[in-house]
Amino acid sequence: MKIEQIYTGCLAEAAYYIESNGEVAIIDPLRETKPYIEMAQRNKAKIKYVLETHFHADFVSGHLDLARKTGATIVYGPTAQPNFDAHIAKDGEIVKLGNVFIKVLHTPGHTMESFTYLLLDEGNKPYAIFSGDTLFIGDVGRPDLAVKTDLSREDLAGLLFDSLRDKIMTLPDEVIVYPGHGAGSACGKNMSNETTDTLGHQKLVNYALRADMTKAEFVKAVTEGLVEPPQYFPKNAVMNKMGYESIDLAIRQGTHPLEPHSFQAVWEAEEALVIDTRSKEVFAAGFIPGSIFIGLDDNFAPWVGALVVDLKQPILFLADKGREEEVVIRLSRVGYDNAIGFLDGGVEAWRAAGLDVNTMMEIDAAGFAELYSKDASINLLDVRRQSEYESQHLVGAINFPLDFINKNMSMIQREKKYYLHCAGGYRSMIAASILRSRGFNDIVNIRGGFKALSATNLEKTSYVAPVTML
Repeated sequence: MKIEQIYTGCLAEAAYYIESNGEVAIIDPLRETKPYIEMAQRNKAKIKYVLETHFHADFVSGHLDLARKTGATIVYGPTAQPNFDAHIAKDGEIVKLGNVFIKVLHTPGHTMESFTYLLLDEGNKPYAIFSGDTLFIGDVGRPDLAVKTDLSREDLAGLLFDSLRDKIMTLPDEVIVYPGHGAGSACGKNMSNETTDTLGHQKLVNYALRADMTKAEFVKAVTEGLVEPPQYFPKNAVMNKMGYESIDLAIRQGTHPLEPHSFQAVWEAEEALVIDTRSKEVFAAGFIPGSIFIGLDDNFAPWVGALVVDLKQPILFLADKGREEEVVIRLSRVGYDNAIGFLDGGVEAWRAAGLDVNTMMEIDAAGFAELYSKDASINLLDVRRQSEYESQHLVGAINFPLDFINKNMSMIQREKKYYLHCAGGYRSMIAASILRSRGFNDIVNIRGGFKALSATNLEKTSYVAPVTML
């Protein structure tokens, strides 16, 4: 028996490869199928099952393409009603894989169709659970992401309490927990940086598995402090349930090179969004007016999902040479299949064609500290999440979370000058680029973000009531 966790940091998502006697099951695959197929080929094994723990909200699963290309059977648990051929397993049903068995445990709560796979080893002994978004390391799944249900989040939290107590906590302590996500995912609140653990240890350290916890205490604990989920979550859940076009089509369309004038013409004709995926430093030094920065080397896909409202939005992009297909794949992971090409030759080609290039105004933390200590009336926007801001922020800074920039745009005024910072500089550059693209021309990004600012002598404080008009 062989188990491999395939972890994708950008999405904080874990897929799994299980192999026994030449047969393979893939659990919760990402959109691109090549890594799973090649892994099976290297091991001279055949993918027999694609096992889905639920209709995912934070990414589009690769179940359909993987099944088409390998002949594997897609498996869901009780109550799932996908709009495509799949085996709907009964609660407690046993799936045979080579010399081992996988037992389906219906564990509703995160969503109604959520379930956990219990792997039984060659001796028919419980070995590991693949818990999807039911149980994480240090946390449990949030109960407010279910698609089309009349149940409240409190109702779902109550079901999750029962699922954990009746189906999971009764298993032996030595059972290994393989969760669907790790720290950084918006599918939970308190996930550990660890991506696997034993069930026995989780019973000791996971707040939601406390033995003497009442259902009322559990419901309160898992529902309080939930922030609004990213806007793309319900849309991805629908895609996973209803189906989608092959990622191969998205790759062919999206990796189309365009010389500068053609790029400009397509941009205007298609009313496309231009995303610059290069590093924040390179973007600041020279970018196409009207483009927005979302760098590929950070949480690229989740930020596209949070900020680009329409999954069908035509997207043009700039990328470092050789990374064009990576951009398209990572867009498709969160349901954006309408990339229509990239700028061949990048900003250098754009400039050589006689087209305008802008730069981003920036200041380092020491320089800003000197300015701010002399003039406290400077407009300072802290674009971190509210929880980060409440933990600690600079005196006088206004919380303007990047997550909700589209909703909060009316809070600021085009004729004013704003300085922006986040934790390290990535999110503030995204925010600065969005503001510049919308006519806010007097924007200054603070390099190094709050981390660098904390090393200066500027006064910091904890949460104060936010100002609503700037």
